[in-house]
This record gives sequence, C-alpha cells and structure tokens, in this order.
Amino acid sequence: MKITSTSCICPVLVCLCFVQRCYGTAHHSSIKVTRNQTKHIEGETEVHHRPKRGWVWNQFFVLEEHMGPDPQYVGKLHSNSDKGDGSVKYILTGEGAGTIFIIDDTTGDIHSTKSLDREQKTHYVLHAQAIDRRTNKPLEPESEFIIKVQDINDNAPKFTDGPYIVTVPEMSDMGTSVLQVTATDADDPTYGNSARVVYSILQGQPYFSVDPKTGVIRTALHNMDREAREHYSVVIQAKDMAGQVGGLSGSTTVNITLTDVNDNPPRFPQKHYQLYVPESAQVGSAVGKIKANDADTGSNADMTYSIINGDGIGIFSISTDKETREGILSLKKPLNYEKKKSYTLTIEGANTHLDFRFSHLGPFKDATMLKIIVGDVDEPPLFSMPSYVMEVYENAKIGTVVGTVLAQDPDSANSLVRYFIDYSAEDDRCFNIDANTGTIRTTKVLDREETSWYNITVAASENDNPGLLSHVTVGIRVLDVNDNPPELAREYDIVVCENSKPGQVIHTISATDKDDFANGPRFNFFLDEHLSINPNFTLKDNEAAVPSPSGFVHAREMGACGPAMRKHSCPRLA
Repeated sequence: MKITSTSCICPVLVCLCFVQRCYGTAHHSSIKVTRNQTKHIEGETEVHHRPKRGWVWNQFFVLEEHMGPDPQYVGKLHSNSDKGDGSVKYILTGEGAGTIFIIDDTTGDIHSTKSLDREQKTHYVLHAQAIDRRTNKPLEPESEFIIKVQDINDNAPKFTDGPYIVTVPEMSDMGTSVLQVTATDADDPTYGNSARVVYSILQGQPYFSVDPKTGVIRTALHNMDREAREHYSVVIQAKDMAGQVGGLSGSTTVNITLTDVNDNPPRFPQKHYQLYVPESAQVGSAVGKIKANDADTGSNADMTYSIINGDGIGIFSISTDKETREGILSLKKPLNYEKKKSYTLTIEGANTHLDFRFSHLGPFKDATMLKIIVGDVDEPPLFSMPSYVMEVYENAKIGTVVGTVLAQDPDSANSLVRYFIDYSAEDDRCFNIDANTGTIRTTKVLDREETSWYNITVAASENDNPGLLSHVTVGIRVLDVNDNPPELAREYDIVVCENSKPGQVIHTISATDKDDFANGPRFNFFLDEHLSINPNFTLKDNEAAVPSPSGFVHAREMGACGPAMRKHSCPRLA
C-alpha cells in the first residue's frame, strides 16, 4: 500500500506519511492514503517489497467544530491493486465508522459527516481494508490508523473556584501575597497558544496587582488602612492565545477584606467629663460609665480602665465591661454631701493586646478628667449609736425612765425629729417613748424572773418628711432585786438505818432561789425552832457547796431503821 498526501484546511500542519510495507510471494501491491495537510507533497511513493504483516500508519486530522454544509474531507485510501475499474472495494471499520466517518468504497475517499468536539473526544481509532469486489477476498491485510480531532480555539479560560473570598492584614508590606487564582482552558495545550493563559487585573488597581503568568495576587500599596477602607472587589481576567488580540477570556471576582491589626490607640472623645452622684448611692453600686473609642476591632480594641490620680481614689473604683468595653465606676465608700461635695478623678484607658510592630503609633492609652458632683439628698434621721443597751430594775414603778435615744437630721436643714416604738402585733407593750425627747419609760411592772431581756425597735422620722424613717434596736436588761425566798430543791423523805453511826451523814438537803446569783446563794440552813427537835439528828451547813448550797443531816444516836424525818419535819430554811 502507498500513501498519497493532499492539502487540508489546517494551514500550519505538515503531515508525514508512514508507508506500510508488505512482503509476499504472490504479488506486490499497496494501499496509499491521501490526507488533508498544509502542503501538497509532490508525487506518490510506491513501495514494492515482499509483503510483511503489520502496517505503520500516520494520523489523519479532522478539524473540530466544522460547520460547513458539506461533509468534511478527511483523506483517501488507495491500493496499488486498484486499476480504476471498480474491482477494489474499500472497507472502513472502528470508532465512528459508518456514523461519523464514511468512506466511498470505490474511490476510498473518507469524509466526516458530523461536527466534532475535541474536548469531548480527541481521536478515533479505525481500521482500513481493501478487498476484491468479485471474490470478497482481501487484497491487503486489515490495518489500523488514527483520525485525530484537530483543535481550534473554541474554549475560553474558566475559573472553576471563583468567586473568591480572602483576607489580608491591613498595613501589610507592598507585594504581600494575597491569593493565587488559576484558570483552566479546555483547548489543546500542546497545539498553538489556544490554552496558553495570561492573567491581568481589570478592577482593583492601584491597590492590588496580579502576576500574568502565575495568577498570584499581591498588595500594590504600602500601609493599606482597614479603618480607611476595609473591602475591595478585584476582578481578574484570564486570556488565552497568550493574551493576544482575538484570544478568548474569562474573569472572576476576588473579594478581599483587610483584617484588623492593633494600629490605633484608644481615645476618649472628651478631655473633661462631669458626673452627678447622689449621696444616697449604695456602697458597691455602679454610679456611672465612661468609654474610650478604639477604631480597631476584636481583641485589638480590648482595653482596661484604671483610676491613676485624684482625691476620689479611695472613694470610687472602676472596672471594665468586656462586652461593651466601657469603664464602670462604682462606689467604694459612702458619700456625704455635708462633708464633701465633689471629687476629681483621672481615668486611663489602655489597650490590653499590643502589637510591637506598631509601637511607633502609640502610646496605646489615653487619659481623661472626671469631676464627680455629690448630690444632696434628704436623708432620714441618724441615731447617735448603731444600737442601744439600757437597764431597769424589776418591780420598778410604772413610768420609770429606762433611757433615752437620740437621732438628728443629717441634712443642713436640721429638721426636728419624732420618735416612736415599732411594735409588732404580738409584742407585749411594756414600754413607751416620748415622741419629742426619745425618752423610754416602763408601762408595766417588770418581773426579771419572767422576762430578763427585752428587744424593742425605735423609729425616728423628720417632721418635714415623715416618710423618711430610720430604725435602731434598743436592748433592755431587767435588773434583779431580792424579791424571791429560797426554796427546797424538792420534797424530802429520808430513811435511816438502825445501825447508822453517830455523826454519819444520812442525807443532803439542797435549796434554790429564783433571784439572780447576787441575791441568791449562799443560804443558811437551820432547824425550825418552833417544831419539836429530835435529839437524834443534827443539821449542818455545807459551806463549800456553792453555787448549789446544801446542808448535811447527821445521826446522833443509833435507832430503829425507819423514817427519821418526814416532809413535815424538814428543817425550815432562811
């Protein structure tokens, strides 16, 4: 077989022909293939060798995306055995044979009947054979060849991952890498410049640049400030044909956000502030807020507040609200308008997370002056003592003075004060108080042995403002007088045995007294002189028995075992 070349549509393709050589003893023949190519190769090369099994074929080419009205000519098969009388029949089999590729079985001309897309299939493998039309016997062994779909620039570059969202720290050096974008081109990278992509920036200058070969986006300015501008929309174009005119292009958007660094110190909006705090403010309560502004965000804007100077350092404290970044001013000690009417504080706000790369932009703190005005409040009367303890003797006459409480209006008006006892419904009202003087008196005769201590609550109010009350606790101790005689601890029924020895203690008698210790023991024990005295027994004080005084009963003489002292014969005690 012999290959003959003809011209083709593709103007840059030079096709080389590879000849299959056959070796045989019967006859010498060959098939030649004519293909479309750039140049017309003069003449035909006939190979006359002995037949050898196996063919070496070069590729056919067919242009992709052919849109002409007629089938596209691919090439021609020809056998040296073909004398032009129609006795040779050409057969084409393989991929697309009969559907995409058709062959004129008489002339061997191959045409493509469909528009092909190289990006879907790059080549087709087919088989060619020449047979005798009359005998259907092969004139040549079946041979394999390839039809390659030749690329045209019909695909624009595409960014498969866009649009992009990326961040870069503010104040970055010029040339800092931001992102690398990549566009792909479905055209043949081995053929021409159809898939050779060049990158350029359509939008985003002069802030950013892109490397035309690598697609790396970089910052193009020094010290880009987030506080001046935070978001940038950069449009990147990828153009094939190495960027030449006529090349296809695709674009993508890169949304770039400058992230914050601590390059801004806190600043108080004012250098002087004034705050009103009523003197009635409770210790520990928040009395005011103050805030310094920081143009940074997140942890770069975190700060702490402190009082660095002023006459109110011991009276006020300041803490930091981490959520609002405000300074919370609290009261450490009570305020008194009558003693001090104003305070001055110097308050500082300082960043907690410093970036030493930007220390030259500092210092990262600021101070302001705060004047606190103490407000006068109509306060309730103030007692001279936080609590009172008073004493009164039991059995005192009704109306006896127990003591006096004193309260005064702490305000400059110095209003008159009235007093009253704050009784609950179930209290036994044993005392009253003079509304004007605060003198407490008894309203009943008191018995210490019943109640030895009273707790009462005295309230004081101003005449001008009765709704303002203050209270104080008054404890009243009832003092003892010797108003209760001693009593035997219990009734005694003493039994003595007949063999008791003289002087032997046969029983101990105890006594109690309801009065206080000072008016109770020690007791004197003796036998009642008005009763007949049994000479066999004596009674003796146990002087050491304090505070449970007792007396010993002794046997004088042996007697019969039996009751020696009945209840009625118990000694009388005085």
